[in-house]
Amino acid sequence: MDLRTVTKKGIKYPDRKRVGRGPGSGLGKTSARGHKGWGQRSGTSRRPGYEGGQMPIYRRVPKRGFTNARFRTEYTTINVEQLEVFDEGATVDLDAILAKGLTSRVSKLLKVLGDGELKKKLTVRAQKFSKTAAEKIQKAGGTIVALEESGRESAADAS
Repeated sequence: MDLRTVTKKGIKYPDRKRVGRGPGSGLGKTSARGHKGWGQRSGTSRRPGYEGGQMPIYRRVPKRGFTNARFRTEYTTINVEQLEVFDEGATVDLDAILAKGLTSRVSKLLKVLGDGELKKKLTVRAQKFSKTAAEKIQKAGGTIVALEESGRESAADAS
């Protein structure tokens, strides 16, 4: 530690390098660009992924087959054990779950998963239920209401 670092008073960022200010600065003459070549001249920029002429990684990696990543359906998920915080006979949907702060919203679609136990009789409204979640809710005396993606009750459930 010396007087220079003591007087910095906790400044977060160091001073920027001022290139081209003579040989005494250590960054004079070529200004840290080297001699001749592409990067030495003004106005140069390399595209992302450029590897100095070497075959770039995105071309070396094999690309085969189909991926559904762009088209998958995302769900906001919750486990049945987390539904214990609701009162007996309550109607549980995505809005009620978000209001209690049980999960954060990933999508407007809700999927209930079957981890844990449920002892309260609840009406659970969601787009999807895992098999074990549906069994546990019904075993506790509750009802499940399957919704369409728009949020309306599905036609199979209405009959």
